[in-house]
Order: sequence, then structure tokens, then C-alpha cells
Amino acid sequence: MGETVLEKLVCETTLEIKNAEGLHMRPAMQFIDLASQFDCKITVSNADRVADGKSIMQVSMLEATCGTRLQVRAEGPDADRALEALRELVEVRMFGEPPP
Repeated sequence: MGETVLEKLVCETTLEIKNAEGLHMRPAMQFIDLASQFDCKITVSNADRVADGKSIMQVSMLEATCGTRLQVRAEGPDADRALEALRELVEVRMFGEPPP
């Protein structure tokens, strides 16, 4: 009998908060909602703070203001797709909010 070993895809990136008001509750909720659509574990860190990317309480505690660079790590089958979607939300669409 053979064993099937599934490799875990791990991807990491840095995302910069570009909207004027930063990662307040509404954008944090958008981040959580999007992250939760993917089959992977997502971790977000801001210096010494680490948060589960699918937990509104933890993400809101990152205190990410405009210009903050967040380290985002995704681990699982669609990690690469998750990070690309989150990059588009954070850096391109800026949560649908204005820049500074």
C-alpha cells in the first residue's frame, strides 16, 4: 500500500495599507470575508503582533494605519490564489476607500 503525501503550499507576501483610514473595522471585515473563502490558513503580522487572518477580533487588533506593511502568510491548497485576491483588495481596490 502506498501513501499519498499532500504538500502544503506556503506563500508569503507583504501588503501595504494604502487607504487613508487604515484597517479599521469595515476593511478588516472585508479582509476576513475574503480570506475565509479560501482553503488555507492565513496569518497576518504587524511587527510583533500576529493574527489569524480569518478572525475579525485578531485582525482588528493589528492597528494597521495607512502606510503599515503587513506580512501575510497563507498555507494550504489555494494559498497563492488567496494572497493574490487579498493583494487586490488591500493594495489595488484599497477596500473601496479613498487614498490619503
